Amino acid sequence: MEDYDVVLLVEQALTPADAAQVRSLHEGLDEPVTYHVLLPLEDAAARIESAMGSISAGEMMASPAAAMSEVDLAAVRRDCEERSSADLRATLEALRAAGAKARGEVVSESPIDALEAKVKAVDGREAIILTRPHVVAEFFHVDWTSRARRKIGVPVLHLLEHESFDEQAGWGEGVTGV
Repeated sequence: MEDYDVVLLVEQALTPADAAQVRSLHEGLDEPVTYHVLLPLEDAAARIESAMGSISAGEMMASPAAAMSEVDLAAVRRDCEERSSADLRATLEALRAAGAKARGEVVSESPIDALEAKVKAVDGREAIILTRPHVVAEFFHVDWTSRARRKIGVPVLHLLEHESFDEQAGWGEGVTGV
């Protein structure tokens, strides 16, 4: 029997509740389900930019070389890779604890390009994108889900991490239910 392949694009580590919720979507299927998790490498450039933003303009004008030398680019990149790998391990463990067959990888290319490539590579039947709420990006349809729906040829479901189905539907006190 052929597996029903689902590609998950996650923004951060899934909680056990997130994993159970994802698993519950496929409980009634006759064929075995395999989840292929993609977790984008945390953006080292954004972390450096954020760190640089915390340095005041006066400090930069006084000694820009000193401020730049304090940022060890290789160390920041290593830290980002370690965080992303730890988030991926936690996600795979949560899915497996929920009874799912799961494998995954940290991706450094565009998340939507990686999603498209993985769906094609495994002949994915659907994609699920799990993110924190991104109200502005969603409003302008430049969020991962909107972009994926335009680019890949399988159904795409967007779920909010750390919220139950009821909270996402507005029945609870989650971010979208306020």
